[in-house]
Amino acid sequence: MFSEHVQSRSQQQAATRQKVLAAAEQLFRTQGFTATTIRQIAAEANVSTGTVMAVGGKDTLLVSIFDAWITAVHNSRHTEPAPTTATATTQDVLELFAPFVGYFALDPELSREYTAIIVRGNHESAIFRDLALALLTELETVLARSALPAAEVGRGAITIYLTYLGLLMTASSGAIAMPDAADQLRQTIDFVITHPNGTQ
Repeated sequence: MFSEHVQSRSQQQAATRQKVLAAAEQLFRTQGFTATTIRQIAAEANVSTGTVMAVGGKDTLLVSIFDAWITAVHNSRHTEPAPTTATATTQDVLELFAPFVGYFALDPELSREYTAIIVRGNHESAIFRDLALALLTELETVLARSALPAAEVGRGAITIYLTYLGLLMTASSGAIAMPDAADQLRQTIDFVITHPNGTQ
């Protein structure tokens, strides 16, 4: 009986959190991050401002929204069938990043706000912990099927991951266009796969 009550309360808290995050995302995307207030998020979610603040301030909410979406992408990959191509190409590796590049390009202003929050370092993001590990594992899996020597797969994955992260942050800040960032990422992947044996 007690465990059922605890589980029910936990489920209710999770549902409330999701409602707050959904309301925050809708307002952030429709009227902008800066213009959105905690009071508006509370009204949209039909909860009190205290309930919103229990989930987090605006910065925390935005980081949670991005992290949740990125997590969903990684989770969906566990249910996809294994690739049938014998040797992975630059395009195969690049496709791992396609959903993320597309998501960040969807709303440049919101992506810029997210990047600024991450760079300030005041709010922790799973993008540097669990999500980084998930992407590195996915990279290693694909690179293991490429022409890259097996001993170089780990280093190759880290090189590509750090390049991706740097380019994503740079593009989100507006310093370069997202298509240019994607092209530079492609060049890096191609270099990693073809180096040092020069074949693909």
